[in-house]
Amino acid sequence: MMPSSRLLALLSAGAIIATAISCGPVFTSDSADKGNTLCRVGGDFKGFDPVDAVDVESAREVSYVYEGLLEYAYLDRPYHPIPRLTQGMPDISSDGLTYTFKIKPGVRFIDDPCFPGGKGREVVAADFVYSFKRVLDPHLESQGDWIFAGHVLGADDWVKEIGAINGPVDYSVPLPGFQATDKYTLQIQLAKPYPQLLYVLTMCYAFVVPHEAVEFYGQQFRRHPVGTGPFRLKSWRPNYRLEYERNPTFNGQTYPSTGEPGDRAAGLLDDAGKPLPLVDRIVEYDIREFYTVWQMFLGGRIFSSGLSKDYFEKAIAPDLSLSPDLVRRGIRLYKVPEPSTDYIGFNMLDSAVGVSTDPVINERHRKLRQAFASAIDVKKYVEVIFNNRYMPANSFIPPGVAGHTDKPYAYEFNLERAKQLIAEAGFPGGRDEHGNALRLTMILPGAGSTGARQEADFYEEALRAIGVELIVQQLSFAEYLRREHDGETQVFWGAWIIDYPDAQNFLQLFYGPNKCPGINACNYQNPAFDRQYERILTMADSPERTALYEQMADMTTTDCVWALLDYRLEYGLYQPWFQNYKPHGFPYPNGKYYKVLPH
Repeated sequence: MMPSSRLLALLSAGAIIATAISCGPVFTSDSADKGNTLCRVGGDFKGFDPVDAVDVESAREVSYVYEGLLEYAYLDRPYHPIPRLTQGMPDISSDGLTYTFKIKPGVRFIDDPCFPGGKGREVVAADFVYSFKRVLDPHLESQGDWIFAGHVLGADDWVKEIGAINGPVDYSVPLPGFQATDKYTLQIQLAKPYPQLLYVLTMCYAFVVPHEAVEFYGQQFRRHPVGTGPFRLKSWRPNYRLEYERNPTFNGQTYPSTGEPGDRAAGLLDDAGKPLPLVDRIVEYDIREFYTVWQMFLGGRIFSSGLSKDYFEKAIAPDLSLSPDLVRRGIRLYKVPEPSTDYIGFNMLDSAVGVSTDPVINERHRKLRQAFASAIDVKKYVEVIFNNRYMPANSFIPPGVAGHTDKPYAYEFNLERAKQLIAEAGFPGGRDEHGNALRLTMILPGAGSTGARQEADFYEEALRAIGVELIVQQLSFAEYLRREHDGETQVFWGAWIIDYPDAQNFLQLFYGPNKCPGINACNYQNPAFDRQYERILTMADSPERTALYEQMADMTTTDCVWALLDYRLEYGLYQPWFQNYKPHGFPYPNGKYYKVLPH
């Protein structure tokens, strides 16, 4: 996400990250009008329903058109939530169980045929109650249900009652934890303290949608966004092009007037107080091959580009600074540590690699997973695939997040140990007692990209060295997400970008009740882990909680739920005429702050 989702981000190596094609305030081939237009590469996502915004691209697209109660301050560090569709931060009861929000009057959904006369109506507190219930509705199978399930008073009982309904769901069934006490007052009541609540309310899952649009468009709702955001969708041709235009009824947000020391000198406060958004139009193109994007960048039409392996040395000097040629053009380089972890996950319900009720088989499967992890030369992987930009991971909790430690990874590359472990798993030389080869299947997003092909070859070769036949299936991003969501995996490549600055956001990926179709894509179920997880949920930030985080990370390492790969350091290139960019850990709604100068 979003975090997550953030957001949950699953991007193949070599995928185009933070890339954009800038049309700028000039005539373009796509439109006869002249306007301040921001164009980028993107658009490979499932649709605009906030309850589905489980990946980075979906979160970005949804954030153009929808909004929620809170968002992160754009320029401030450390990150903290600020009001968006509320009049201020909530009143919180002394026991920490009741949060009262005052909805900002005058916020309107965009004009749309779903409303009488096609005129958008005002957002009220009851719209949030409706939207939050949709997140919990088991029929929709949202991977964002974890933000409320187990936390909000009465949520679990409501889910059971609604889940038993065959046919249309009646959202008028009361849920005690969500109450519109008057037109503009929303109360959230918790079953127990939930320190992360304000963080999760910034996420796309908690964005407000009108019931009229859901009912009017039915199965097509995800293709017809009806929100309050800075932009509205003008056209969408899947696998080719999206176009957004400024929302004429956007509710009075302005560019921030404060930030960190140094922001003013960097020009990041030059637009302080100006109405948002700062561009009139956004156009996105779904381009899969980096070559095309790179040529557009060199031709001066691209305001930003990531770097694939094959083009790294064209842009970056041996000392990892920007090449002199790009410096002469005024190009800027940002090296941004990303609070994320890339990994290879194992489905614990799979009969070949997962958990078994037979303790002997269970231990063999654990050794198989450990052998797999030990066979991956991660140092070579980050060198060959990522030009040494990334850092080998040693914990699923990334650096800079409480709970991360510097302990060496338990399954660092060791080919001899991997061969020994695969033999102890019952497959000496990769074959069982009958001489049959061990064959495993892994899924990887990014079908058609050079990066995905290079990664697939790397993994297959690594496992071949211990006698294991690994078949890597390269899938479209949408199909990859579907397979992961439905638990149709054996082994899978994955990545998680933190949704908010708390390691609990990672820990939930291993909590048993979150198994598929929830966000526990590995279907890991460990009663000891679950007890610890339920304990930390109500704990405020403290050394005691951090120590528990470390213990829980050790549990998942012992069981080898993930074979760890790397922590990312993203290299982004930006043209001098792209303005107001500041690296952000949760960047999904930030397009409204960006500016493109004439060029």
